[in-house]
Amino acid sequence: MDLQEYFQRIGFSGPFERPDLPTLLLVHRLHVMSIPFENLSMHSGQQASMELPLVFDKLVRQRRGGWCCENNLLFSWALGQMGYTHTILGARVHNPHLPGFSEREGHLINRVEVAGGSYIADVSFGVSSQIWEPLELVSGKEQPQPPGTFRLKEDGGTWVLEKTARPPLIPNEAFAKSSLVDRRGTKDLYCFSLEPRQPEDFHAASHYYQTAPESLFTNKSICSLQTPTGFRALIGWVYSEVTFGYQEEFDLMEMRDITDAEVQDVLREKFGMPTVNNLKLKNNQISYTL
Repeated sequence: MDLQEYFQRIGFSGPFERPDLPTLLLVHRLHVMSIPFENLSMHSGQQASMELPLVFDKLVRQRRGGWCCENNLLFSWALGQMGYTHTILGARVHNPHLPGFSEREGHLINRVEVAGGSYIADVSFGVSSQIWEPLELVSGKEQPQPPGTFRLKEDGGTWVLEKTARPPLIPNEAFAKSSLVDRRGTKDLYCFSLEPRQPEDFHAASHYYQTAPESLFTNKSICSLQTPTGFRALIGWVYSEVTFGYQEEFDLMEMRDITDAEVQDVLREKFGMPTVNNLKLKNNQISYTL
């Protein structure tokens, strides 16, 4: 594994002299603009691995994407190689159909200490909830970014990440009532503690989310990538291009269905990905929004 290969993958050309805050912000943003959040391996007869050399080969050399246990594990490795003081944390994702958050710490994130402050780095939550730059670990502080305004709130040692978004504008009337459209102005994304975790702490959750019949990831094929103006997403056969802050007040959501014959072209042209062999898209009814 080579840090320069990772830098080439995300388009970072430096200069890099020390682990400072501006470099952290830039590398984080370049990562989410270059490496998709996607779970297509599990819809093409494969399992996503948490073995770091395999993750590096897939995301960097094969130019694929991955879900949080891959993307954020790779980012954790890069942070260490760059000299940042960092800690892996485990988060529980909010479930709108439950009174609170998932029981499983299945979302891997990173805490980074730099410039006298503490920051939460997360390069793999995807779609409109993806942070573009690390968030300062300060309770109650509003932190505006292109996707919306994020807040971290602490209560009794538990931190909650919350986001306030703009309302959606959907030109294609066929998708005006789509279950993929999130109409909540403010929502909780996930919660976490500051207790350090190790990669092996996520193995059981990784297996569950890739195999359980009730898991989001077994029910929907997902691929999303941030762009300079918003993000792109392919959820099942629904392809979306979203522009943040369109006419200032709205997020423009251009949505359409694609055919199986278009899938590989869309992955290549819109997400910069190679052919995914044996891919079978899926879009079962289970709660998930753009």
